[in-house]
Formats: sequence, structure tokens, C-alpha cells
Amino acid sequence: MKWIIYVIFFVLFIGVTFFGLGPVLFADGSFNERMITLFIVFLIYVVLVILLILFIKKLNRR
Repeated sequence: MKWIIYVIFFVLFIGVTFFGLGPVLFADGSFNERMITLFIVFLIYVVLVILLILFIKKLNRR
């Protein structure tokens, strides 16, 4: 069960990295648009890390 959670989060992190950081690095938009996108991507990373920590703690209690 634990490895399924890790695989799911690995895929989520790869997806956020590919679809989130790609537009930040290669977009033709303005600097402000890139910074807003970077901030949103950073928030998504924070939420994913918090969820992963909660799932790991929940699985370790069993």
C-alpha cells in the first residue's frame, strides 16, 4: 500500500514540474505573468508535500 502512495505522489510531482515549471521557464509572457505562475506552482508543491507528509504519518500509525 505504501508504494502506491509514493508512486502516485511521484507522478503528481513530475506532472507539476513538467506542466508548471515549463511555462515559467519557456513562456513568452511578461515577467509578472511568469512570477504569478511560479508562485502558483510553488503553492501546489507545498500542498503536495503537506499531503504526502500526512499520508506517511497516517500509514505509519497502522
